[in-house]
Amino acid sequence: MGSKRVKVNKDFAKMFKNGVIMDVTNSKEAKIAEKAGACAVMALEKVPADIRKEGEVARMSDVKIIKEIMQTVSIPVMAKVRIGHFAEAMILESLGVDFIDESEVLTPADENDHIQKSEFSVPFVCGARNLGEALRRIEEGAVMIRTKGEAGTGNIVEAVKHMKTINREIKMLEGIDENLLKNKASNLGVSFELIKKVKKIKRLPVVNFAAGGVATPADAALMMLMGADGIFVGSGIFKSKEPRKMAEAIVNAVINYNNSDILAEISKDIGSPMTGLEMESLAVNLSTRGE
Repeated sequence: MGSKRVKVNKDFAKMFKNGVIMDVTNSKEAKIAEKAGACAVMALEKVPADIRKEGEVARMSDVKIIKEIMQTVSIPVMAKVRIGHFAEAMILESLGVDFIDESEVLTPADENDHIQKSEFSVPFVCGARNLGEALRRIEEGAVMIRTKGEAGTGNIVEAVKHMKTINREIKMLEGIDENLLKNKASNLGVSFELIKKVKKIKRLPVVNFAAGGVATPADAALMMLMGADGIFVGSGIFKSKEPRKMAEAIVNAVINYNNSDILAEISKDIGSPMTGLEMESLAVNLSTRGE
């Protein structure tokens, strides 16, 4: 992929800043997300809570459903593929989706390698728990990073941990000289040029969203206050008691994340959030997939 296309994709990703991207499984849910003010929707076969509950192999969404979603909404449509499954990515690119998420939430197809995203024209987003994961995905061609969190739990603790880890590791680069920085790059398995750029700009060179466990307006605001560029939310919308109200509230929380009075107001009368899970109760930790 040429440098011009890379820039176009990075600029496209920046357009989602301060927005909410919502997981949807059909055109009806996509319309709810669009009306609530989502900046994009993510098509997938099942929301993470159901993937976790049912414990079956999770794959790319049905092509027919993706097409129906694309025909229903006017906002960008993203779709998930399994880690390393470049054939699924080829199919989605041919459909004309706006973004592909190479996602640990689905069942990985390759335990060793991710997709070489630079070989595609369509932009990619990938999850990360730390700086090394984020930079490896960026070198493969990802133009957006998101925290992995722990999808389908309604528990924000892992997303908080991942965002703090990435921010802390970027901060730690400030005191490293060039020789130590080269060693750091080698240890992380990334180029010296990339880590040198991160040190200079004091952030990732692509937008970094929060995901995994966002279940309330307060969760969304918390992640924005921690420096997230935007929010992904899935089960937190459509596993809540009143999805329309919750969707609107989370969008408004992202817009008004630093205004506590507005946050208090939009958190009233929105129905019960999805049921949350403690990390210790999980049989499978999705965030550990695809390091």
